[in-house]
Formats: sequence, structure tokens, C-alpha cells
Amino acid sequence: MTIRHLKIFLAVCDNDFNTTKAADRMHMTQPAVSLAVKELEQYYGVALFDRIGRKLQITEGGQKLREYSLHIVSLFNDMEKSMRDWDSFGLLRVGASITIGSQFLPGYVKAFSVLCPETKVRAIVGPSKQLEQKIYNNELDFALIEGICHFPDFICEEYMEDELTVICPPAGSFRQGQEISAEEFRQQNFLLREEGSGTREVFDRAVAQAGFSVTPIWEAMSTTALINAVANGLGIAALPRRMVAGALEQGQVIEIRVKGLDFSRKFHIIYHHKKFLTSSAKTFLALCRNYSMKH
Repeated sequence: MTIRHLKIFLAVCDNDFNTTKAADRMHMTQPAVSLAVKELEQYYGVALFDRIGRKLQITEGGQKLREYSLHIVSLFNDMEKSMRDWDSFGLLRVGASITIGSQFLPGYVKAFSVLCPETKVRAIVGPSKQLEQKIYNNELDFALIEGICHFPDFICEEYMEDELTVICPPAGSFRQGQEISAEEFRQQNFLLREEGSGTREVFDRAVAQAGFSVTPIWEAMSTTALINAVANGLGIAALPRRMVAGALEQGQVIEIRVKGLDFSRKFHIIYHHKKFLTSSAKTFLALCRNYSMKH
């Protein structure tokens, strides 16, 4: 006995107990409908219809099966709709590193809520390494990070370009737009993001490629704290351009260039290669890929 049998049985009941009409409704042949009813009767050992002439009349056993069938088929249809539309009413667990979480994630989520209003988004903003671990533990569906991915089992896709800007106090020894040598640069007091952040990884990689390393006098997870520290003359920092644009426009800090150092970077979408991406997850990621071209 299958759901299909029950649906055929109900179609017969709903069409004046006429197997020909039921067959038309079910897009079947009349003999196939009759066979399905016969199989139900054999399965339960109960006559579902009295066959008087060419007309069927439902039996007491048939009435009982009809009551159950209406309930079962209704539940089945609800299950089918719910499970097939589960993605539209589900939960999306998104991670974002701090720069992306501060600058872009609110816009991503707002745009996504228009496209998929029934899907809830649960977001975590934190250091890239923390987000990678959460993906590995299946606590996130995917993440948007500034640095590189450290897990070989992850898919890591570039989706946006960015760069770090070196900022200095306006009352310091450098002037706006000045280019300094790497040697002069390495002698400064550095105010940097914490280890494990995408911003710090880009900085450390750039200075390592130039043949040296630096030890910061101040480390912070807060970009705002670092900007304020630079503005107060405590040292220099290398921070995402988008995060310091306001401070530059207001004259709180100035920007300099360092000869031979490349602070360009790319943002990445990361997720486990075995992770099944739902249609809503794919919609969110497509939005992220196209967002930078619109904003």
C-alpha cells in the first residue's frame, strides 16, 4: 500500500465512485485505477466498494479507509510542501570577518531579506580564524573573510577586491600622500589589528615579502580604536581603505604610501567542500558577488 494507492482511492470517491472519471483526473487508464483499488482491497482483506451493475457503492470499510486516507494524504501533502519549501522558511548561518561584517554584511542581509523574506539570517562577526573553525564544526553554513583560508577541505572563492591604507597622524612627520621607503616605514610605531584577523594577515604577508617583520606596540580588534589611536599621535596603522575613508575625509588622519609594499587583498567566500548549499544560501552568495558592482 502506498500514498499513490490512497490518492487513487480518494479520486474514485470524489468522482461519484466512477473509475473512468477518476482515471481522467489522475491522468491514468481506467484499468490502472481499478487495479489500484483491487490491490488495496487485497492488502487489507476488505471490500471497499460493492459492485452493483456498473456502479460502485462504497462500503462501511471503504468509508473508514476514506476517513483515514483524507487525513493521511492531507498530512503527506503538507509534508511535501513544507519540506520542498523548507529552504524558503529556514535559517541561514552566515559568518563575516570584522571589516566585511561592519561595512558590507548589513547591506547583504537587507538585500537578501527582500529576495527571501521568510528565511532568517543568523550572523556572526569575528576574526577569520574563528569563523573557519565554526565552519569546520558545522556551526556556520559559510563565511565571508578578508584573509586567506587555512583549511584545505574548504572551498575558497575570491569575490571582491580591497586594499589596506597606511594612515598617520596629521600632525606627525609625514604629509598627505607622501611615499616613504620600506626602511623608514619599518622604524615606525605600529598600531595593528590582532593576530588571526584577515587585515593582520595581509599586513604581515606584505612586510614579509619586503624582507622584514614588525612588532606592534598596540593590537586591537576594533578598527575605530586604532584610528583614534593614530589620530592621537600614538603611531601608524594599516587598515582597510573603506574603514578609514571617513577619518581621512574629516582630516583626523592622513594617508601615506610605502614604496615596494603591496597591501592589496581579496575578500573570500569560504565553506566546507562537503557542505550542501541550499537555494537560499546560493542566492545570498550570488548577491554578495554582485553587490560590489552596484555599490
